[in-house]
Amino acid sequence: MSGTALPPHHLDPRLEVFHPYLSATVEALQAVGVRVAGSWLDPMAPRDATIRLADGRALVWDEETGWRVGGYVRGEAGVRTELADVRHLGGGVLPTPWEVVERLLVGMGEPLVRYRSYDDEPERVDRQARRYRVNPGLSEGFTGVSWAGKPTLILSYHAG
Repeated sequence: MSGTALPPHHLDPRLEVFHPYLSATVEALQAVGVRVAGSWLDPMAPRDATIRLADGRALVWDEETGWRVGGYVRGEAGVRTELADVRHLGGGVLPTPWEVVERLLVGMGEPLVRYRSYDDEPERVDRQARRYRVNPGLSEGFTGVSWAGKPTLILSYHAG
């Protein structure tokens, strides 16, 4: 697994709250052999994030409709990502990283559902995202993410 595909931290705490969730999703993808070219947290209203895959596709998450996948057209940190031939993965606004991987790999597609509005109680989705926390040093050389205090995924192991 490569740490270079993990998203950089964001200076805005309203976006940074999703960093551990996005990182866990990147690591879950890599754990099953999906090559990730990069990832980042994106603009506001709604808040979203992108994971670029090495095969020319990208996964995009937003706080209203959850995850979708499609051909990467353009985008970068601070610029909304555009996709071609979009397929919505379903599963709600914040499905577990492993559920995202499963839905991607089995080719699951669901109709577009707007689960919430970005300005409708944003603190509620923030609380859900905060259940994912980076745990620096589960043991020497490890970093990880836990959900609701339970380890769910070892993010990476650094030998040495």
